[in-house]
Amino acid sequence: MNKAKPLPAYLLQRYHGWKATGYADNQSWYRRLAAEGQRPRAMVISCCDSRVHVTSIFGADQGEFFIHRNIANLVPPYQPDGDHHGTSAAVEYAVRVLKVAHLIVLGHSNCGGVQGCIDMCQGKAPELEAKDSFVGRWMDILRPKYEAVADIKDANDQLRQLEKHAVMISLENLMTFPWIDELVQAGDLSLHGLWTDIGEGGLEYYSPETKMFQSV
Repeated sequence: MNKAKPLPAYLLQRYHGWKATGYADNQSWYRRLAAEGQRPRAMVISCCDSRVHVTSIFGADQGEFFIHRNIANLVPPYQPDGDHHGTSAAVEYAVRVLKVAHLIVLGHSNCGGVQGCIDMCQGKAPELEAKDSFVGRWMDILRPKYEAVADIKDANDQLRQLEKHAVMISLENLMTFPWIDELVQAGDLSLHGLWTDIGEGGLEYYSPETKMFQSV
C-alpha cells in the first residue's frame, strides 16, 4: 500500500514562491535547459550532508554541475561485478555520456560519515560493524586509511585529516576505472580534490605534487 503523504506545508509555500519569482524571472532559461539537455563542464562528488551547498560555494546556476552526493563523498574502486553501484553509475554517466571535462571530489569539515569510520576503527560503533549496516559497509571504503591518522591524539585534528584522506582515496579509486585513466592520460579529463571548512567558509585543494591540501 502506498503510504506517501502530501508535502509539508512549508515546502509547498517555498515551491510556490520559487515558481512565482525564481522560475518566472528565468523562464526562458529553464525552457532552454529542458529542450537542449544538460551540458555540464564538471561533475562534483560531494557528501549528503545538508550543510554542504555545492552550487552556493561556486556560485553555480542550474545546468553547470552534474552533482552526485553520498555518505562522506566516497568513490569505490572499479568493480564491474553486475551488482548495484550508484556512485559508479553516476561517474560513468558523467564521463562517458555527458563527457565532463573535470571530476571534483569535495570533502568537508565535521563529516559524520568519517567520524563513524573512526568510531568503527576504535571499536566504539558496534552497530556500524553489523553486516546489515549500509553506512558501515560503505565506510569500509575509507577504513584502510585510518592507519594514517591512528596516532593523532587530538580528536578534531584526527577527524579533519581522515576527511581529507576520504578525498584522496576517492581520487585514487577514480583512477582504477580504465576509461577514466585513459582520458586523464590523454589530457581530456582532469581530477580535483577539494575540502571545505563549513564554519569558516574556507576551501582547500589537494596538490598531487606535495600530496598535501593547500588553501585556495
